[in-house]
Amino acid sequence: MRTLAHTRFMLGTWLFVFMAFIATLMVAPAFAQDEVRIIKSHGLSVFGTGEAGDLKYPRDFPHLDYVNPNAPKGGTFSTWGFGTFDSMTPYILKGQAASLSSVFFETMMAGTADETDSSYGLLAHTVEYPSDFSWVIFHIRPEAQFSDGTPVRAEDAVFSLNVLREKGRPIYKTILDDFESVEALDPLTVKYTFKKTSNNAELPLAAAGLPVFSKAYYADKDFAESTLEPPLGSGPYLLEEAVAGKKVSYKRNPNYWGRDLNLNIGRDNFDRIVIEYYTDYTSAFEGFKGGNYNFREEYQSKIWATSYNFPALEKGWVKREQIPDGRPSGTQGFFFNMRKDKFQDPRVRRAIGMMFNFEWSNKTLFYGLYRRTDSFWENSDILQATGMPSAEELAILQPLRADLPESVFTEPAFTPKVSTINKLDRALSREAGALLDAAGWTIQDGKRRNEAGETLTVEFLEDSPSFERIINPYIENLNRLGIEATLLNVDSAQATERTRAFDYDIVIGRFSMSQTPGIELRSIFSSESADTAGSSNLSGVANPAIDALLKKIETTNDREQLTYTVHALDRALRAMHIWVPQWYNPYHNIAYLDIYEHPETLPPFAMGEADFWWFSQEKYDKLKEVGAIK
Repeated sequence: MRTLAHTRFMLGTWLFVFMAFIATLMVAPAFAQDEVRIIKSHGLSVFGTGEAGDLKYPRDFPHLDYVNPNAPKGGTFSTWGFGTFDSMTPYILKGQAASLSSVFFETMMAGTADETDSSYGLLAHTVEYPSDFSWVIFHIRPEAQFSDGTPVRAEDAVFSLNVLREKGRPIYKTILDDFESVEALDPLTVKYTFKKTSNNAELPLAAAGLPVFSKAYYADKDFAESTLEPPLGSGPYLLEEAVAGKKVSYKRNPNYWGRDLNLNIGRDNFDRIVIEYYTDYTSAFEGFKGGNYNFREEYQSKIWATSYNFPALEKGWVKREQIPDGRPSGTQGFFFNMRKDKFQDPRVRRAIGMMFNFEWSNKTLFYGLYRRTDSFWENSDILQATGMPSAEELAILQPLRADLPESVFTEPAFTPKVSTINKLDRALSREAGALLDAAGWTIQDGKRRNEAGETLTVEFLEDSPSFERIINPYIENLNRLGIEATLLNVDSAQATERTRAFDYDIVIGRFSMSQTPGIELRSIFSSESADTAGSSNLSGVANPAIDALLKKIETTNDREQLTYTVHALDRALRAMHIWVPQWYNPYHNIAYLDIYEHPETLPPFAMGEADFWWFSQEKYDKLKEVGAIK
């Protein structure tokens, strides 16, 4: 379910492009005094203000600690993408954007892979804002320019916000709702002013994370139209080739304006980045064995456990590694479409969830490689809710009690029950049946039907044939419970369109949660996004208590208070049973042709394979000599 991810580059579907954007905006500073002060800095840090704040790196830092500043430039990095694409425009709903198509564009500031809460100047050299966060000003670097040599100016930033709000994906409209205005104070200075009612400390950082487009480039082009024409941006790579649905490649821009920035030293080391497309995981693996591409992160446990025994690996030509993943593992699961009447009752959703036997699946299908997910912030000891609610959580939750399940207050944070290693856990099946009976779905002629005689049907929407072996046993268990469950396999383009239109019963989804959550949660869990086509609110969550928790998360300026509020949100969402949580792996399982190198100590929050790894000409020549490379 995951794709190649790193600090700057996010490969895969539009969801991961969106998450790359979110990674740059999760950096909201705070100032806890009544007097409004003006702060100027080279970077921003959550819960820290001023020139120092909580920033790890000072203004004149030579390079990021985790990069190799002497990394050679050159070579090709190649990997694979899933499904298809027909567009190079990742910021609109129309079309299916190619992997890495956000690489053309830059933002005012960018995050790092060794801090959870910091961001540093990229297009802008200085940020300026008041301690009440009512506005933010970015001072653009005079040398910043688009790839055609035209300068990046404040009017481009003004255009970018307005066009995203008018024609961009729903996530941008949601985030930008609290923006009052944007104006160019002079050619190199842009100011964003926020609504007085917003009271949101994250808004300056939302502005810092917006991609900047060329106003002149779009003078005669419609931003809302998908196209394979290479767009004009200011980033380090240009489009080299795009063959719709088959291959996309990018080449280094030799005139990239920002190559000597301290933020970029030791990065962007490959001359070319190539993504080969495949319609299923098995054929993609065969392509890797055949040398069609050279880097693979393995998401199929069966393949990882049984198939990495091919000649190139045994000869040492291909390396196989497990790299710890320090990020929250992501909210991966089967998401119910609660917009449908049959899923309105949480007892129905809980019963359906009980029939997914993770323990059997892990032993039989996953070779014991995974762990069960229960939290929306799984793999985060800080943000994951555990046990009974603390006094601090109760203080947050109690005013919202009328709109929350009572179990939030009376039971430990929900964790799926452990099943037996038999495919069907009969005890859990009986318990699930009782829940369905109580919800009015009783057995009639062997099927679960309501008083109107309607059959309880569940259709899983999926675009990967490799998931059939996981979903089909789940379907068998549901059928034995009297639920008419089926699997609908469609191509990736159709899956994308149906998901955008919320045309499904249950769909598999995964969201990479930030360690400093904020505005991005609106698109996933808010009432506002529930009926917004193309939003990330897969389950259709529309609950005033959840909205209140989201608002509190956005506006808090204290790390401890944020942690308690995220615990409360995690606890509430889990009690609502909006999904059937799946599994996670706290490691990156990777294999690659031994022509790449990386820093000895990798940062905790990004693997950085296409960001700060590099190509070894010496290793390449040796493998070519022995026939490992054609």
